[in-house]
Amino acid sequence: METPGSQSSLHRANLERVVRAVRMAGSLTQAEIARSTGLSAATVSNIVRELKDGGTVQVTPTSAGGRRARSVSLSGDAGIVVGVDFGHTHLRVAIGNLAHQVLAEESEPLDVDASSAQGFGRAEELVERLIVTTGVSRQKVIGVGLGVPGPIDVESGTLGSTSILPGWSGINPGDELAGRLGVPVYVDNDANLGALGEMVWGSGRGVKDLAYIKVGSGVGAGLVIAGQIYRGPGGTAGEIGHITLDESGPVCRCGNRGCLETFAATRYVLPLLRSNHGADLTMERVVQLAREGDPGCRRVIADVGRHVGSGVANLCNLLNPSRVVLGGDLAEAGELVLAPIRESVSRYAIPSAARQLSVLPGALGGRAEVLGALALVLSEMGDSTLLESTVPVELPAFT
Repeated sequence: METPGSQSSLHRANLERVVRAVRMAGSLTQAEIARSTGLSAATVSNIVRELKDGGTVQVTPTSAGGRRARSVSLSGDAGIVVGVDFGHTHLRVAIGNLAHQVLAEESEPLDVDASSAQGFGRAEELVERLIVTTGVSRQKVIGVGLGVPGPIDVESGTLGSTSILPGWSGINPGDELAGRLGVPVYVDNDANLGALGEMVWGSGRGVKDLAYIKVGSGVGAGLVIAGQIYRGPGGTAGEIGHITLDESGPVCRCGNRGCLETFAATRYVLPLLRSNHGADLTMERVVQLAREGDPGCRRVIADVGRHVGSGVANLCNLLNPSRVVLGGDLAEAGELVLAPIRESVSRYAIPSAARQLSVLPGALGGRAEVLGALALVLSEMGDSTLLESTVPVELPAFT
């Protein structure tokens, strides 16, 4: 029996410390593990050997500073994780192992507003199909990360706003999918998963304080504070789309007037251009036309950027992040949208906060949320539990 302060409990704590360090960084040399954990090089060497023998980590030769070194990452065959991302118009599923590889990934059109039963049924079918396609053992699936386009109530686990997904009213997405797949399911909103994906593998790597802004049918933000996703006590942190820009502006779905969302979300922006560009216009097409020089599309994108920048300036004044990552289709506009965002931040944010901020496009594109869902599974599983089953705890960079 382990007792507090005993040699066995200390050893167990050191094991978890090393696993946690590798989990957070993806892969580290043994020297880097020693620096980040405060353990001696000899202790780290012994622990890595034990974890390697148990199948938790894999060790590969590398170089650091011109010297030979050993890179420690989490084992690729110790478990399988699944990511499921529900967008307003799509369903995307990915299956990954723990050696930073996506084994299978697929996306298909889906109107999630219509019916939760239809959405979960399609998700179950797609997950099972991809598992068969990859040939992995069903028993190796250790969990599923699920992203939904709306805030999750922390206490009940249900969607917190029925105005976003009326067909999902009263549904607990995690329980529903767990009942279908028979494995633990971890749920978060799409903006938080985008932030997690970009923080681990994309434009937010190496940054401890950032905001991921997703502009689509709504406008949301995933907030990272001190390296952790911040959800707030009710799970609704990051609703940047409902910052008031104009008290006399259009009525928002939340009931207020002039929210940022009414000036930036696709449902409000696209009608400005459809009379001249066709009824089937999409934001993806608007961005393409803007990049080709279309003046109307360029003007609209610049206006959206300035409005989003006003919301970002508020975030700067409140939270002082060091980086903002723009996701969604709008990010593909590059400097056409990023420059106006920076202009508004420079105008409305406290100068010291604005000087410290970098604004970048997301590096993962439409994959940010589903990769964030993969990461969510492993970040929610405790080191102790994972050590007991010799399952690693975090995905390094996916390829």
